[in-house]
Amino acid sequence: MLFFDLDDTLYPSDSGLWPAIQERMCFFMQERLGISPEVIPALRRQYYETYGTTLRGLQTYHQVDADDFLTYVHDLPVEQFLQPAPRLREILLSLPQSCWIFTNASAGHAVRVLEVLGVSECFAGVIDIFALQYACKPQAEAYWRALTIAGQTDPRRVVLFEDSLRNIIPARKLGFTTVLVGSNGSPEDAADYTLPSLLELPGTMPGLFAGGLDG
Repeated sequence: MLFFDLDDTLYPSDSGLWPAIQERMCFFMQERLGISPEVIPALRRQYYETYGTTLRGLQTYHQVDADDFLTYVHDLPVEQFLQPAPRLREILLSLPQSCWIFTNASAGHAVRVLEVLGVSECFAGVIDIFALQYACKPQAEAYWRALTIAGQTDPRRVVLFEDSLRNIIPARKLGFTTVLVGSNGSPEDAADYTLPSLLELPGTMPGLFAGGLDG
């Protein structure tokens, strides 16, 4: 079984989509909660480091409704940032394992991204923040809940593709085979494999295409 993170993993990190989402988070905090723009960056960093996501911090301290927040921050023209990815689609469809999206974002956002990329049919399902009951990576509880949702009990039988080293580390401790996608952190002693992009997957981990869980 293969778990794929969504943002900055399925598509290139230089697309501009994730920075645009982060900007919308700041706008939400300013417009909806009246927080001064000067303190928002530090506050978001504090929430991220403590709770894993800005949303979890806002839920804890400001009783923010998750659906309202995620609808607001993902209200972007995704098609202006991304384009169809036929080579990625070809690679994903050639994998014999069941593939799942495992994201701290919402399923609605994931569906829009998958549709624009043209890879919707490559995945068995989307495990989002609502399905995880607001647990989120890098919390160990999020990984266990994701396994349960996907019908898997043994993390050693799952490969996780993720752009965040912070989310890779606990997954590897739990037994996942981990693949750091992109250049967000050093892979030494943290990830089992590293890929500049998922397009390099066939050459780096050919064993996956034969039904294995490693290269």
